[in-house]
Amino acid sequence: MKPKIIVLKTDGTNCDEETAFAFNLAGGVSEIIHVNELRQKQKKLINYQILAIPGGFSYGDDIVSGKILALELTSFFAQEIQSFIQDPQRLVIGICNGFQVLIRTGLLPFGTIGNMDATLTNNDSGRFECRWINLRIEKNSRCVFLNNGVISYQVAHGEGKLFAPKEAMDRIEKEKLVAFRYTDTKGNPTQKYPFNPNGSLHAIAGITDPTGRILGLMPHPERFVRVDQHPNWRRLRIDTPQGLPIFKSMISYVKTA
Repeated sequence: MKPKIIVLKTDGTNCDEETAFAFNLAGGVSEIIHVNELRQKQKKLINYQILAIPGGFSYGDDIVSGKILALELTSFFAQEIQSFIQDPQRLVIGICNGFQVLIRTGLLPFGTIGNMDATLTNNDSGRFECRWINLRIEKNSRCVFLNNGVISYQVAHGEGKLFAPKEAMDRIEKEKLVAFRYTDTKGNPTQKYPFNPNGSLHAIAGITDPTGRILGLMPHPERFVRVDQHPNWRRLRIDTPQGLPIFKSMISYVKTA
């Protein structure tokens, strides 16, 4: 049986169709569900194996990016989400705005709903950054479905700088919660702009939680699930879309867990 994915959207979400397409291409069955459908009990989170919170500008990024949707989730669905993440067969991914939501719910980095231990704040450049960048998947990451390697994804955000107090940052590193880092052209983690598009501490582009089943990242893997989505796919002779493996790995994990 194909795993079922809930792609959660609300006003301002704009990457839901691409995310659903990526999961379907990877072998899952996706449903794009508005958060109001959950609030009205028309849909139930527990009926899905994967929760995906896609990119966009939920509620127009009013206050700060992802804040209102995060408040909505923690206010109305805290118990449902807690039950969902306690099941070792279920996974969560937040991409760009979805990552911002996961941070502001407290699900990342330490899986504590309602307790923010880190934030994603304004890019050091002071502007929206939209381009292809290089990333390294950390080989020792606690994430249960990632494989290491150097990849290229697109970023498109204005508030992507990961910041946390030293104590929290030390714990993130010690517990191997870093899943992705921005790199230079040689594959080395870097703080230098434009390779690091936002000035994120420790060059962090994505993190997981202590269980390894919740993943958040600022770059967009769903925008590279077909070879021809890369702007230089002919010149670089790209054979494999580098975003698709994440979705395939999540599907595989759920099917075998």
